[in-house]
Amino acid sequence: MTTLAAPVAPPKSRPTLGRGAAFTLVAVVIATLLGASAAPTPLYELYQSHWGFSSLQSTLVFGIYAVSLLLALLTVGSLSDYIGRRPVLVTALAFEAVAMAMFASAESLGLLLAARVVQGFATGAAISALGSTLIDLERRPGRGSTVNSIAPTVGLAVGAIGSSLISEHLPRPTSTVFLVFLALFVLELLGIWAAPETAVRQQGALASIRPRLAVPSPALGMLMLTGPCLIAVWALGGFYLSLGPSLARSALDVHTSLIGAIMVATLTGTGAIAVFVLRNVAARRVLLVGTSALIAGVAVTLVGAETSSAAIVLAGTAIAGVGFGAGFQGTIHTVMPLAAPHERAGLLSTIYVIAYLANSVPALLAGYLVGEVGLVDTTRLYGGLVILLAGAAFLGLLVRPAPVSTS
Repeated sequence: MTTLAAPVAPPKSRPTLGRGAAFTLVAVVIATLLGASAAPTPLYELYQSHWGFSSLQSTLVFGIYAVSLLLALLTVGSLSDYIGRRPVLVTALAFEAVAMAMFASAESLGLLLAARVVQGFATGAAISALGSTLIDLERRPGRGSTVNSIAPTVGLAVGAIGSSLISEHLPRPTSTVFLVFLALFVLELLGIWAAPETAVRQQGALASIRPRLAVPSPALGMLMLTGPCLIAVWALGGFYLSLGPSLARSALDVHTSLIGAIMVATLTGTGAIAVFVLRNVAARRVLLVGTSALIAGVAVTLVGAETSSAAIVLAGTAIAGVGFGAGFQGTIHTVMPLAAPHERAGLLSTIYVIAYLANSVPALLAGYLVGEVGLVDTTRLYGGLVILLAGAAFLGLLVRPAPVSTS
């Protein structure tokens, strides 16, 4: 296992933001980025009524975001290892603010797709740098990885619920939520500008933007072992973020944007709770809990969809949410400690590439299948895929236990 070096000392001209405050700010930025990514989900019903959205177009809006994010991860995902964390984050947050302005002024599908492309690339450029900065700034080993698992799930939950409440109770429902996020990103950009730099500049920045997957040799075996769980977690998240509102509206006969947001928030909120509760448990046990909860939760959710029971669907979603959080946490805690400081952003980019491929490709396929076989049959197929992947990961962990720490 690679020995982790101590975080790099800040530059001589010290910024105004202290180390502890910077750690908190980075966690908030991660949550805000993921919250903004979930903000369009409760609005799909409004877009459908205004512009005649179909299920396929809803998944396209979601999928094009993930594709753009993947392109960023494959090109500039490890750039902060070479030019520093702060330049990458300031630039990414500036583009994120531009994307929010585009969302707020969008009046057609084309403009909405353009905004998602800008948002996806900005988020992809920032997300691995943010996660690496958390680990750089952590005062206690493992704290950065824990927060890096909690912050995205909290952000997704708050973003979905906040977007739904704003759209239902404030004027200009498809604009106001994005103006709120625009203000937040501007404030966070100023905070990051004042934060300490934690990475040492090194040569090779231009070479680093060639599309590639960076996995240090010590981490490869563990990444392959945890891969099916990672894919199952993010495939499930993709379904809820793209088709969750449709499931609530159709299979459950519930016609309010809030129920779709509640489904997303239940999945990600219980995921955040699971990460916190299991933060000091050995990573292999966390992964076993995660895969088991995914299998059980998705099975219960499918029963709820078959019986058109909102209560059963939400109960299954809560159980699956434990798997959502624990599965991602277990992967991060297993794999990231195997990377040296100068390899962190590259490895985290690779993890997110796998995650967002799983997040987008099955969801896009599901959007197509809804038009061919219907939402309930698509939900059955999608749920079966998640159960199969989680089961494979569970069996793999039993056959080959991962020798990881409890941090």
